[in-house]
Amino acid sequence: MTHSHPASSNARRSSRAVKLLGAFAFGSLLIAYPGCDPKPTPEPQPIRVQVLAFNDFHGNLEAPTGSNGRVPTPASDGGTVDVNAGGAAFLAHHLQKLREENPENTVVVSAGDLIGASPLVSGIFHDEPTIEVMNMMGLNINSVGNHEFDEGATELLRMQNGGCHTVDGCVASTSFAGAKFKFLSANVFTDVAARKTLLPAYDIREFQGVKVAFIGMTLEGTPLIVSPSGVTGLTFQDEADTVNALVPELKQQGVEAIVVVIHEGGAQPGRYDECNGISGPIKDIVERLDDEVDVVASGHTHQAYNCVIDGKRVTSAYSHGRLITDIDLVLDPVSKDVVETTARNVIVTRDTAEPSVDTYVKDIVSKAAPQRDRIIGNTTGELKAPVRPIPKGASGESTLGNLVADAMLAASSSAEMGGAVIAFQNPGGVRADINAGDITFGEVFSVQPFANNLVTLTITGAQIDTLLEQQFQPSGTSILQVSRGFSFTWSASAPRGSKVNPESIIFNGVTIDPAASYRVTVNNFMASGGDGYTVLTEGKDPLTGAIDVDALDAYLRANIPVTPPALGRITMIP
Repeated sequence: MTHSHPASSNARRSSRAVKLLGAFAFGSLLIAYPGCDPKPTPEPQPIRVQVLAFNDFHGNLEAPTGSNGRVPTPASDGGTVDVNAGGAAFLAHHLQKLREENPENTVVVSAGDLIGASPLVSGIFHDEPTIEVMNMMGLNINSVGNHEFDEGATELLRMQNGGCHTVDGCVASTSFAGAKFKFLSANVFTDVAARKTLLPAYDIREFQGVKVAFIGMTLEGTPLIVSPSGVTGLTFQDEADTVNALVPELKQQGVEAIVVVIHEGGAQPGRYDECNGISGPIKDIVERLDDEVDVVASGHTHQAYNCVIDGKRVTSAYSHGRLITDIDLVLDPVSKDVVETTARNVIVTRDTAEPSVDTYVKDIVSKAAPQRDRIIGNTTGELKAPVRPIPKGASGESTLGNLVADAMLAASSSAEMGGAVIAFQNPGGVRADINAGDITFGEVFSVQPFANNLVTLTITGAQIDTLLEQQFQPSGTSILQVSRGFSFTWSASAPRGSKVNPESIIFNGVTIDPAASYRVTVNNFMASGGDGYTVLTEGKDPLTGAIDVDALDAYLRANIPVTPPALGRITMIP
């Protein structure tokens, strides 16, 4: 797919016309002075720049498994065949081979969530190994995503600047130098009035005298999906407005070519390199962007697309290192603008591993193996995580969600641990299924990789009703997973604010009393208002308890084998 910018092409034609007139005038002078030997000035040649983009790597150093490690591709019979893809060593090899196509003018960018929600191999080492691997494979820019804030702004700055973890020290090696590449985030401010950002807003790179600006953009809704305590004092502003405000500043510096690397995205039902009815937040953002923007490399939704929206190239490359988007820009050396873009999504096949990255990853895997492979329990059946978004007609309940809530309650029900009688777990905090049979710590870590603390607090029955209504946000529905003895019914057709009938909220066989007080356990992310559960910030007498993954570990050890909890705690009616 090729896209040209007419305005830039016109500027180039005008510039050429001026040059030709100058040549004719100079030629007439040469006729008057026959001793001169004219040598016409060569036409400036277009400059070609290659941008290699990926997104939502999430610390997947090893080749990802299941659907997260496959790319559906067209089959000869018209159907689909899955290609195994991803893995840091394979990603490094493909980047290396693509870079060879334009070794002098290539920039490698990540559109966020490079770290966070990572598998155990990276996560137990606070994602230091992922930063090291990205240094090795030559990443240049990472636009900060919401998951980079999972452990707070201070830890994010450590990822950039280096230094050992304040609690655990340097866990992957004896020291940690930080990222050699640049973290960018133009719309996360420490001081809005003074326009001070937590990280640099953009990076300007020069190619044969022509400047290209790369603007980094973080999901505006990040404060709603990370622990609020980790982003205290930060303001997240609208993505399109932030970019548009920067355009005059960039143009004053002689920049005409602008690439936005943004952690927000969309979806389309076509193949991985198509654009078939793109929808989602990215469409609105791009349509509001200044026309000076040429390319938008996006992420967050874990989808793949290769589009032109409102005259701008817009791409995304699935997740977990399964794809690389190879974007080629043609720059006019006179107008200094982008006059043409082409792009293709390239599958990161597992044919060849880059040796140095492969060796490093294997070493980290070896260090993590004793913890990962430790058997901590057994289940008589598969434990399924909540499905998001909720399928039509489904209640949102899941067997693994029920189990996690039961584990939270067990860890906090004693008087000294909080005296909880009910536990609530946000579905986004239950990240993976657990297969039937033996359960390893690695599996449990994949389920709950955020290391959230349990918090037990007191709320009223009326506040529980409010909490259940806060499951239904303008951005989507997020059904809480609840502990045994608690149940409720919600209506798909009822308006927001009236989705849950208070009479249906049952605890130990009795309708919740709006005036009564209940000790409930949630994680610290929810307790501070995460996922829009703001009523929990009104809770009284909070007590911080165990880390969520440790609570699940203990519960599985105490219940061998564990039977998948029966469904029926949550009911959906039309």
